[in-house]
Amino acid sequence: MARKFFVGGNWKCNGTTEEVKKIVTTLNEAEVPSEDVVEVVVSPPFVFLTLVKSLLRSDFHVAAQNCWVRKGGAFTGEISAEMLVNLGIPWVIIGHSERRALLNFVGDKVAYAVSQGVKAIACIGETLEQRESGSTMAVVAAQTKAIAEKVTNWENVVLAYEPVHCELRKWLNDNVNSEVAASTRIIYGGSVNGANCNELAAQPDVDGFLVGGASLKPEFVHIIKATTVKKN
Repeated sequence: MARKFFVGGNWKCNGTTEEVKKIVTTLNEAEVPSEDVVEVVVSPPFVFLTLVKSLLRSDFHVAAQNCWVRKGGAFTGEISAEMLVNLGIPWVIIGHSERRALLNFVGDKVAYAVSQGVKAIACIGETLEQRESGSTMAVVAAQTKAIAEKVTNWENVVLAYEPVHCELRKWLNDNVNSEVAASTRIIYGGSVNGANCNELAAQPDVDGFLVGGASLKPEFVHIIKATTVKKN
């Protein structure tokens, strides 16, 4: 079974109520391939989650930008997976480079979110120093291993990463199993924009994108349409 193309828009710490409404209007009016072909998820800041969910077209979905590692309690400023479920938020981004800390902490967060019924966009990647020192695959393998040790249901996990996708899929094949390696979507988490999205989408082991700044602009619609160049 072909892996459905996935396009996530990470709005990060941006937006006002009026700006958010404008972005949503652009998305609602866009002509894009059907949800049978491409899965579209946008991730606004927490304060706009319910607003975006209430206004956004039904074939697009909403993700939180983070969640706590366990059930709620005395953890000021955190958001629990149970809260996301209660609000009907189906996805969460976990371990984004701007938030990544201890490896097992990311693995624990992904596992807990999935256990509560929230699908996870799990982010992995190396620093520039690690890349230049030649330790990219060791770093990425360690991060993926920390997730793999905790997760049993890979159907609800998307891996977001920048380079060497074929090596990452090979790692899943060798260390999890061939079925998970064949079915898990590995999406490109680099600087995706309207100019490079078609070329990136054509790569055999790129199953979609996690888009940053461009997701706040009209070109995000063009990026969604990049699924049409995919050769499954």
